[in-house]
Amino acid sequence: MKILLGGIVALIIGCIGLFIWWFEFLKVLKGVIPIILVLGGALAVYLGIEDIKTTSASPPPEEKPAEKKE
Repeated sequence: MKILLGGIVALIIGCIGLFIWWFEFLKVLKGVIPIILVLGGALAVYLGIEDIKTTSASPPPEEKPAEKKE
C-alpha cells in the first residue's frame, strides 16, 4: 500500500514539474535524442558486423542425402 501511495505522489509531482518546466524539458529532449540515435546506430552497425563475421566463420550446413521412397 505504501508503494502505491508513493507512486501516486511521484506521478502527481512529476506531472506538476513537467507542466512548470515544459520548455526546459524540451531543451533536454532536443539534446538527448541525437545522442540516443548516434549510440543506437553505432550499436546496430557493431551487431551487424558481428553477425556477418559469425555467419562467414561458421561451416556450411551438411546436406542430408535424400531418402529413396519405394
